[in-house]
Amino acid sequence: MKTILLVDDEIGLLDLLALYLAPRGYNCIKKTSALEAISYIENNRVNLILLDIMMPDMDGWEAVEEIRKHCDIPIIMLTARTEKHDIVKGLDLGADDYVSKPFDEEELVARIEAVLRRNPQTAGVSFKGLFLNEDSYELFHQKKTIPLTPKEFSMMSLFLHHPNKVFTRDHLITTIWGHGVPTEDRTIDSHVRNLRDKLRKSGFSAEDHLITVWGVGYKWVSSE
Repeated sequence: MKTILLVDDEIGLLDLLALYLAPRGYNCIKKTSALEAISYIENNRVNLILLDIMMPDMDGWEAVEEIRKHCDIPIIMLTARTEKHDIVKGLDLGADDYVSKPFDEEELVARIEAVLRRNPQTAGVSFKGLFLNEDSYELFHQKKTIPLTPKEFSMMSLFLHHPNKVFTRDHLITTIWGHGVPTEDRTIDSHVRNLRDKLRKSGFSAEDHLITVWGVGYKWVSSE
């Protein structure tokens, strides 16, 4: 099931959009501000964003610009502003399409499906500017590649898929190296140290998230 993030400060419109889209097999997440939406996609994967322009605190144009600093999630602007320069501005900032209010239900669905076809989603997980691409076995921070060894990639995948779960060193050895492989605790410690160093060099605050649980092992903390 594909997830669509609906962003509009009108709760009634969010409910109406979900009413249209949920029966067509879409999982709809509703947010009433751009700031809430950006916070959500830092820790959750979505397939497409339907984004209003005129909102308090941060408008849709600013939101597109901020989102594009970190990821390539398809974005459709949904707004009553239909002047040509408004449309061009949104597209120039990185939006994939533009739908005017009031909208036709069938046209909206057709545009969503067209944008999703043009933007096939890769398997992966996002977290605060990090994206772990499980198709290409690559880790990115704000679209810049962080070079990882296969073991480091496996470790990072385990942490990101299970935030706040404590992994013992024995568990990490068994999961990543396999049963019966002669690996010592200090090998795990060395890999975690290298992983932290690479994250830190990319500009990501590794110390806030890849945490040592003394006497036990390690965990990935999903909130500061």
